[in-house]
Amino acid sequence: MLKIKTITLSFLSFILPFTLLAEDSVNKSPRKDEANGFVYGIGLSVNKEIYKGFNTRTMPLPIIGYKGDRLTVYGPFISYKLKSFENTDFVIKLSPRFQGFDESDSYIFQGMAKRKHSLDAGFSVNYNKHNWNASLSTLFDALNNSGGYEIKSSLSRKFNYGPIFIEPSISMSLLDSKHVDYYYGIKSNKINQNRNVYTGNRAINAGVGVSIATPIFFGGFTRVNIEYWQFDSAITKSPLVDNKNSVSAQLLFTKMF
Repeated sequence: MLKIKTITLSFLSFILPFTLLAEDSVNKSPRKDEANGFVYGIGLSVNKEIYKGFNTRTMPLPIIGYKGDRLTVYGPFISYKLKSFENTDFVIKLSPRFQGFDESDSYIFQGMAKRKHSLDAGFSVNYNKHNWNASLSTLFDALNNSGGYEIKSSLSRKFNYGPIFIEPSISMSLLDSKHVDYYYGIKSNKINQNRNVYTGNRAINAGVGVSIATPIFFGGFTRVNIEYWQFDSAITKSPLVDNKNSVSAQLLFTKMF
């Protein structure tokens, strides 16, 4: 079953990554000396969902934002660099979490309360040297929809082949039990023939990805992002879930004002 949803926002990030892990890709740049300023563009995001009966989420992405020395705003993705020390940045951030469902998304959700998108707030430490990038971030549900948090680490390496920039990455994500239970749990008063009671526990998920970017088209930046995530059994054992992994892809084109 194909779900096509359009998110219309006056501002939106460079990409809308997989719903667990959105904020890393907005900080990726194909070159270190990329100018600050306002950007605009358009993109398309396709994500394979792991919920039963909800296989693919496809979203067009209007893109407009700003990148400064300290402040970066890509729609609802906002980060501010508090301090820099040699090759290390200390950053505070706000990041929307496009995750959840309502009854109309799949038969498996019928009779269940809506699981809402939310807004995460937190702190990250980013280290960059010799085209290596390592980051560690902690994000909390600022709207208290799930009441949970995520701790995420990632490591990537940029390779330059003429005007082509390739950046493979690996990531780990720890989600606490409140988060997992909110998005994948089932209360005793919501069971039926398709689902039993399920209580979510802490989960550790692993991901790999690659970003390919180039400035050679139409005077802007073209980027393709592909990401694969393998989910913890604390998530995949939920009666709401029928896949152990997810693949997402984004095609993006941006230009400076």
